[in-house]
Amino acid sequence: MKGKVYLAGAGPGDPGLITVTAARLLEEADAVVYDGLVNPVLIEKLAAEKWNVSKHFPVRTARHGADQTRINQLLVKLARQGKNVVRLKGGDPFIFGRGGEEASFLKKHGIAFEVVPGVSAGQSVPAYAGIPVTDRRFVSSVTFVTSHEDPSKKNSLDWNAVARLGGTLVFFMGWKNLAEVSRRLIREGLSGRTPSAAIQWGTLPEQKVVEGSLKDIAAKVRRADLRPPALIVVGKTTGLRRELQWYEKKPLFGKKIVITRPEHQNAALAALLREQGANVIECPVIRILPPKNFKELDKALCQLDLYDWVLFASTNAAGFFFSRLHALGLDTRVLRGVSIAAMGPATAAFLASRGVRADFVPTRFETGAFVTALKRKKAIQGKHVLLPRTDIAPPDLKQRLEKVGAKVTTVTAYRTVQDAGVRAHLRQVVQGPLPDAVLFASASSVRYFFRALPRKFWGKMRGRLVSIGPATTAALKELGLRPKAEAKYHTAQGLVKAIQQ
Repeated sequence: MKGKVYLAGAGPGDPGLITVTAARLLEEADAVVYDGLVNPVLIEKLAAEKWNVSKHFPVRTARHGADQTRINQLLVKLARQGKNVVRLKGGDPFIFGRGGEEASFLKKHGIAFEVVPGVSAGQSVPAYAGIPVTDRRFVSSVTFVTSHEDPSKKNSLDWNAVARLGGTLVFFMGWKNLAEVSRRLIREGLSGRTPSAAIQWGTLPEQKVVEGSLKDIAAKVRRADLRPPALIVVGKTTGLRRELQWYEKKPLFGKKIVITRPEHQNAALAALLREQGANVIECPVIRILPPKNFKELDKALCQLDLYDWVLFASTNAAGFFFSRLHALGLDTRVLRGVSIAAMGPATAAFLASRGVRADFVPTRFETGAFVTALKRKKAIQGKHVLLPRTDIAPPDLKQRLEKVGAKVTTVTAYRTVQDAGVRAHLRQVVQGPLPDAVLFASASSVRYFFRALPRKFWGKMRGRLVSIGPATTAALKELGLRPKAEAKYHTAQGLVKAIQQ
């Protein structure tokens, strides 16, 4: 049985600009064939077989056509293996993306295909630079032009017609031939004073924009050392950038921010940072795993009527607690008569999502304040307390509870281990420009991060460390380090606010 090929656009670079349909197809795909300009964020966590054709079939000018033939053949081969294939292209597959050629090849070989349009760089990259490609006050048309034509095509571009169009001109792949493009347009009658701009890595935190006139834009691009991928915009609306630029004004635009949370907890924080314009590097240093056996936890869950309180110090503890509860065929009714405490709003919100409202959430999310507040309420003395936690949890919370008269039973609800890929992640962190900030959301992430990071880099990290709260800050101080900032509110939003400040 033959599979099917979806020719899909990934958008211009910002992972948030992929369409809903393309994102769904990626999740469902058996194989993904993608170009080098596709944002890795869209690819790296997929379960599908992955083919980076820029890596497998590198495009070289002299044999570009041969490489495209091999890509076409790969699509046919995968589909004939019965796989659903997403052919993911930067921007839109039919706007200078060679999607038409691939569709023709698939049709010729009897392979079913669908086209999923994408957000083209032609309008989105200028928009992120504050340049509308049309504006009725100035221009009523936009023309997309490629500076790299098929050499076998009989009729080349009519530069006289392009120069006389009068609207906005957007040149794809124009970096290499920019001087020649400018010369031809001026020779054909377009004013050398026409506002122009070159945009490198548009829609991404690395975005860089050079402004000028048609006459001098090539020289300015050369002096600024702009490199591909770059889009060239020529026309009156380019002059609106000074008034309309918005992306580069985001609070964290261009900042390299490293997040160290476990992979399954990174998404929300990464999204918040990207919304602020940050270049997010995900470096999960720990993994959260089930306990080696559930005997201890199961015993506690089946005897919850023996406890007066269950204290959840993290969303991980709460998550494994309820997951195992359901695995045993139990539900929240077994918590009837048991008081619930949550260390922080994120844990309280997680409990609420499971239909459980926390009876106590401290105003300060730190062990000492947590216990003191419970003591002040006279809610803990002499009470039986169940404390589900990680296998490497420090003893201080248990000790403090016992000191004020609580009878505490601890059970291992989950394990915290070093992520197997942490050293590879750290190479990405320290290569090139050092990060502007490294975010830590737990004491264990601090310990595993610096255990894996060579000591020669420790000093370089000073002034770049951001902590989610007192326990995490204490772990940094144990290593002789201090955070540049500590979140006032110990949540993902609090971390982002701490960085901004």
